[in-house]
Amino acid sequence: MVPSEGNLSTEKRKAEDDIESAEKRKRKKNKCPTPRPACSWVHFSREFIKEYSASHPESCGLKAATKAASDAWKSMRVEEKAKYTKQARELWDSYLSTAPARIPKPRKQTKLVTRCSPGRLFNVLQRLSPEQNAAVKSMGFGSLLGLRCRTLRRSLCLWLLERFNTAGCSLEICGMCIPLSPRDVEIVLGLAASGKDVINSGPDDLIVDLRRSYNATNHGISVRLLEERLTAPEAGEDFKRSFVLYALGTLLSPTARLDVSPSFLHFLTNMDVVHQYNWGKFLLDRLVREVSRFHQGKQRAVGGCLLFLQLFYYESISVEGSHSSNSSVVPCLSSWGEEEISEREKRQRELGGYGFGEVICKERCTGLEFSESRGQLDGSSEGKISSGVNHDSVFEQQANQANVPSLLTSNDVLCGNMEVGTESASTICQNKEYDCNGTLNCIDDVIPEETCIFSPHACPLLDCNFTGSSEQLSLHFSSKHWDCGRRFRYNIPLSVSLGVNEQFLVLQAEEDGVLFLLGKGIESLGNTVIVTCIGPSSSQDRFLYDVVASRGVSSLRLKSLTECFPGRVEGLPPVDFLLIPFAFLGPSGQLDLEVCIWSSTELGADCT
Repeated sequence: MVPSEGNLSTEKRKAEDDIESAEKRKRKKNKCPTPRPACSWVHFSREFIKEYSASHPESCGLKAATKAASDAWKSMRVEEKAKYTKQARELWDSYLSTAPARIPKPRKQTKLVTRCSPGRLFNVLQRLSPEQNAAVKSMGFGSLLGLRCRTLRRSLCLWLLERFNTAGCSLEICGMCIPLSPRDVEIVLGLAASGKDVINSGPDDLIVDLRRSYNATNHGISVRLLEERLTAPEAGEDFKRSFVLYALGTLLSPTARLDVSPSFLHFLTNMDVVHQYNWGKFLLDRLVREVSRFHQGKQRAVGGCLLFLQLFYYESISVEGSHSSNSSVVPCLSSWGEEEISEREKRQRELGGYGFGEVICKERCTGLEFSESRGQLDGSSEGKISSGVNHDSVFEQQANQANVPSLLTSNDVLCGNMEVGTESASTICQNKEYDCNGTLNCIDDVIPEETCIFSPHACPLLDCNFTGSSEQLSLHFSSKHWDCGRRFRYNIPLSVSLGVNEQFLVLQAEEDGVLFLLGKGIESLGNTVIVTCIGPSSSQDRFLYDVVASRGVSSLRLKSLTECFPGRVEGLPPVDFLLIPFAFLGPSGQLDLEVCIWSSTELGADCT
């Protein structure tokens, strides 16, 4: 059979394509750099498999030998591995000294790919029942209920990612370096920036049942499955766990994958302690890790909470005439809806784009003086912060004061030493440096016997000399000593433990930052326990509290009202206390208690 002209031309083109492909493969092979040297495990496995195959001729081949090598490697001590580690290190050093420097490929990504989807979480939040909303608040995620932003501004997020310094955990924008901290996460998103570390690892057998209940695969937990579970009306433990997984997978800590990481189940085995975790630190650490992987080119999609970066930029860069340049709403999450963001973006474009504007709180930036635009928590423009203080959040300018006098004793908190004004009928309070701007009217040189609410309060920790007003002390403690106390929520019992040598424990309310002291004393019959509030003596706020000590079926309970003191109280003050016999102590001598404090507003409502 004689081939036609069309068949000949087709075969000719195919032969040319084969020759061209072969030449391309040859050029590519010649361009391949020197392969990297093997690691210590590879050196060991080569040697082990050779010996294993010789001594086990009946084995099933390479797979069985490799499995045996893996088991042997895991059981070896560090000293036994040193031989192979040294061998691999020598080859690696030789490789680095001879191999040419690798030129990284330029990475230019114009379109952001991310699994962070505030709109998806927003839609779920709209369908929650009042009971489910209460369950969300009890876990410390109540601020998410105020979410109003449904879409990310991807161009802004991509611009911020290019300026994110993962090594220093900071943003390099507007010619300045603005550090990020867990406290900033708390200010922006309302998640706790203190408490226990969130650990998403542990033995797999502890979460086998949970993995099975969520149909978790190696890829993760299906987001669609979680959405279906959240449509159920119940608000129990299963709802709480599903909600936290869904919030992490869609907004707070999404990964580059579509599914939720099953490793999150490790810290969700006990839902009663979820509110005790340091979610701010966890979110920031995960964001840094995901951005670092993105910078290294290991993944095209970007994980982490990009909404935090977006809102942090809005709150940190002032645009004249913008919606929230001087906003004092905390958390900021509830201040930014679609309309506010669109107006902000419009103003940003008018100024020339991202990076144009004034950095608010310049004292947070490296080597810069501070701006007075956020000197007060109430949004006023009179800043009173020393420029030498290193701050931990955008709104913490009252957290630290320089050159403040020492704390007055509890008997000296009256506004006694006054600066007399120009008129004899008024005096200026000595506590002006603690933000007291009021004057006291005096008749015949008689000063009213009323305690100033701005009287100085001392930090309860023994090794800290900070003094300031009650608000300043609250901010100071949450930013500088976040790991030295326990955060709690009003009306929710909190389990605490006081060690043998612990005399007190600082408790800080998540809602308003008020500080309480759980004090322990020793008497002949047992331990005394008291609860006091750190605040001005003239404060009318009284907090109802409940302390319970249990041993088996026996329990001791004290229900009383707190008294206010300007700091830590030595000894046993004239307040109600609970006497707990030594028999109630734990095996290590610790005192285990359950404490519940009710807010003063609810107490006032009950009284009326």
